[in-house]
Amino acid sequence: MKVKIYYKNSFLKKFKKLPISIQQKVLKKEKIFIKDYFTPLLKTHKLHRRFKNFYTFSIDFEYRIIFDFDQNKNIRFYSIGKHDIY
Repeated sequence: MKVKIYYKNSFLKKFKKLPISIQQKVLKKEKIFIKDYFTPLLKTHKLHRRFKNFYTFSIDFEYRIIFDFDQNKNIRFYSIGKHDIY
């Protein structure tokens, strides 16, 4: 079964405001993510406290994506930004 990624409006708004160079990195990292969510290349990890139901992975040293899995194991991208997004 192929996994689908859903993009929340908040994610899309922030993505559109990113520099083109970061947008390109996001697209490259998303391809890696689809193949293996937890590859060490992405530094994927579970968040804590108020974000305990979410995960994050790195785009580069500054930018990351916050996501979760729905009941069907599809992925929902919620936000993108620098470390201060959580």
